[in-house]
Amino acid sequence: MTIGMFVAGVQKCGTTSLFRYLAAHRDLQAPRRKELHLFDDETRDWSLRHHRLHDEAFEGEALGRIRFDATPIYVFWPPALDRIRAYNSEARLILIFRDPIERAYSHWSMEVRRGTEDLSFSASIREGRARLPADDPCHGSWRDKSFVERGFYGRQLARVLSHFPAQQVLALASEDLLHRHRAVLDRIAAFMGIAPFPMLDPVVEHLTPPAPPLAPVTSDDHDHLRGLYAADLARFAKLSGLDISGWRATRSYGA
Repeated sequence: MTIGMFVAGVQKCGTTSLFRYLAAHRDLQAPRRKELHLFDDETRDWSLRHHRLHDEAFEGEALGRIRFDATPIYVFWPPALDRIRAYNSEARLILIFRDPIERAYSHWSMEVRRGTEDLSFSASIREGRARLPADDPCHGSWRDKSFVERGFYGRQLARVLSHFPAQQVLALASEDLLHRHRAVLDRIAAFMGIAPFPMLDPVVEHLTPPAPPLAPVTSDDHDHLRGLYAADLARFAKLSGLDISGWRATRSYGA
């Protein structure tokens, strides 16, 4: 049985919490681990058909349940959507979004704590972008140095909608999942055509960064990024139908 639903993005926007909610629904079958990274795997020979590439990722038979994969990079990794469509053109995609400046800072903080980033946030969102080779969109640096680029949501959502019809795509806001999780779960159940979710306590993942605290976003950094994102955010708001007015006012960010 193929995977029928993908939480395909966006990184650092609440996909781990969403995975926990989805795994609790009786009509959905979660994989053995959250991020399967099947369709962004550049070691595979993608000239072959891979309609059973997921079998080892799930335990037991689906037994009428919808299998899902929650790998946030899929919306950002250029070849992934083509591969998902070839694998299952009827798949449903759930995308969850967060203020792109907040997301960029959270991503940068994660990489600093992992030891994979030694530039300041200010440098990483300016000259650090030169580390991403435009002629090689599958270069490894696009995975862990794409602090700014992953925030161009309008561009990414437009690409999704060029691969899948709008009725197969659900766009959500991370703040709604955090503060109004019941309403979000009701939307997902209706979108997937499944029974309502059981009563679930709020799930909060990765909101408390470990010590020591990192330098916050400066006003200059905020204004620089807001200028970069302005046109794309307008496009995103139109495509997604989400109210993002609160994002434009945000000036204090944590990981």
